[in-house]
Amino acid sequence: MHPLLHQDLNELPALSQATRELALSFLQGLDANPAARAPRGLRPALMQDALQQPIGAAGALQRFAQDWLPHLSGSAGPRYLGFVTGGATPASMLGDWLTASLDQNPTAGWDSEAPELERATVRTLAAWFGLSEVQQGVFVSGATLSNFVGLALGREWVGEQRGLRVSEAGLARLGPVRILSGAPHSSIHKAASMLGLGREAVELLPTLAGRDALDVAALEQRLRASPDEALIVVANAGTVNSGDFDDLTALVALRQRHRFWLHVDAAFGAFAALDARVAAQVAGLDGADSVCIDCHKWLNVPYDSALQFTRHRDLQLRVFQNAAAYLGPIGERPDFVHLTPENSRRWRALPAWFSVQAYGREGHAEIVRRNIDGARLLGRLLQADAPRFELLSPVRLNIVCFAVQGHDDAARVQALLECLRDSGEAFLTPTHYQGRWAVRAAFSNWRSEAADAQRVHAALNRVLDEAC
Repeated sequence: MHPLLHQDLNELPALSQATRELALSFLQGLDANPAARAPRGLRPALMQDALQQPIGAAGALQRFAQDWLPHLSGSAGPRYLGFVTGGATPASMLGDWLTASLDQNPTAGWDSEAPELERATVRTLAAWFGLSEVQQGVFVSGATLSNFVGLALGREWVGEQRGLRVSEAGLARLGPVRILSGAPHSSIHKAASMLGLGREAVELLPTLAGRDALDVAALEQRLRASPDEALIVVANAGTVNSGDFDDLTALVALRQRHRFWLHVDAAFGAFAALDARVAAQVAGLDGADSVCIDCHKWLNVPYDSALQFTRHRDLQLRVFQNAAAYLGPIGERPDFVHLTPENSRRWRALPAWFSVQAYGREGHAEIVRRNIDGARLLGRLLQADAPRFELLSPVRLNIVCFAVQGHDDAARVQALLECLRDSGEAFLTPTHYQGRWAVRAAFSNWRSEAADAQRVHAALNRVLDEAC
């Protein structure tokens, strides 16, 4: 064994303690430290680290603490409101540490019960979201891959409607496929590109006036115009700009009259099911052909965790099955190697299992309610400052979308948000909504409280007053 490996094996308890102390120091400073930091750009000296003399785990930890940790964002904390970013609950963090330590590969089910824990966790979470037994799920790395899998199944279904198996015959015989949606997430375009359907396959349909929600009447008109065409419809449960919802119940009913695959991107919107005040917005989710839910958003587990559900396990097996003698027969309960794009895969179900076991449905529902309350509070505070701020959409869930007076182009909005970032108080992201450049704040962190919304509001006013 290499001397440094032997040394680190012997010193593992001390190394673990030092790592624990470093992590806790970072987490305990989230309230006081900057929510985000400006990148320093390329630094050739630091890029040479890997070429230097090896220094063992203790040296690497020291170098990381000195050169890199002070320049990372506070994305695990409550004032990081960019994108839709959760933190990691204490229980899920413990599960993630164990995931790395135990290093299980839950690909196949004949060497351990790791896959059974995943199946149990999926079933529990499905019940939280109101998904019945007909919806079978797996863990994947994130919403992008979940949407990719859902569209891959839709592509296979379209081929089946045309009398061929795309998974066997290939794209050349499939012909054009249209993906219809009102306000799709960018990952839908990316998935279409990766699947060989092309970004141009995504066809934008009208949305309701002043909203991100699909106009179901316009969709039905489009379907009537092509009665013999098998199509994919992507519905949204929580749009990225305003947290808006398509009418899922109406779409499920529409599918009884027309032929299309219904994929629902519910990456964070599925969690509305946990708050009775907004749960009606996800009614009908169980009727979808495939569903995307992102756990490292509102479930607040570490990154690399999402769910993909479908009521068409046969198509999923057809697309992703892997043929190799060492894997053994597929059987009636296919291993995960036959259900996702990955062969080897991280045991990403374990952090979710820890958080589910630790806090239960009610504990996670409390996080959702508190985040929604925080978004609503920030919305009211901004409205009270009109015309300096203008809400561009009602706060329907956890996202606050607003315009800033005098900041009506991309450059001005970006400059404002960089000033806010550099103040250390908050991190928000820009967007373009209803023809206007705007700012969006997404509340999804388990630590967020009302005081954080007030602090973000005060910081916004402060950077505007300073004409930053």
